[in-house]
Amino acid sequence: MRSVTYSMGVSLDGYIVGPDGGFDWTDPDDEVFRFWIEDIRHVDVHLMGRKLYETMLYWETADQDPTLDEANREWTALWKPLPKVVFSTTLSEVQGNARLLSGGLAEEIERLRAEPGEGDIAIGGATLAAGAAEAGLIDEYQVMVHPVLVGGGIPFFARNERRVDLELVETRTFPSKVVYLRYRVVR
Repeated sequence: MRSVTYSMGVSLDGYIVGPDGGFDWTDPDDEVFRFWIEDIRHVDVHLMGRKLYETMLYWETADQDPTLDEANREWTALWKPLPKVVFSTTLSEVQGNARLLSGGLAEEIERLRAEPGEGDIAIGGATLAAGAAEAGLIDEYQVMVHPVLVGGGIPFFARNERRVDLELVETRTFPSKVVYLRYRVVR
């Protein structure tokens, strides 16, 4: 059965977006970006909410920019064809290799898990991940901790989540002092 992973950049105080709505502090250096490129190779489908979808729309046409460097071209070549499921009650259509759902997160995850495939089912966005976590559907948390305190905003973890025991399965510290932590849910 395919794993469901929730991974995002986070501040040391636990936020994916600061109180001003900004997340420029998550801009990856070359080594962190290379890590994300390799990570996306192991994803079969990406589930996301409206905000993350709108942020990632840039990559649907980024390859048309002649000034794009090699790493960004490589990311775009992997991201564009990747199937995406966008959960939104406000969007009426989506672009690229994406389809729109207005509900049924648990049902969609179970449907995707039943399909053949070895790649992960990735979840991006705190609100969507909170729904999956509440239903006990997340298998791994992948946290890229940035050395910054933002003081508030959108938390990586829902504050009303139940206790979940985790096993640390991987760590990595980058020269930029960003720390990657990968935890598997203990069932």
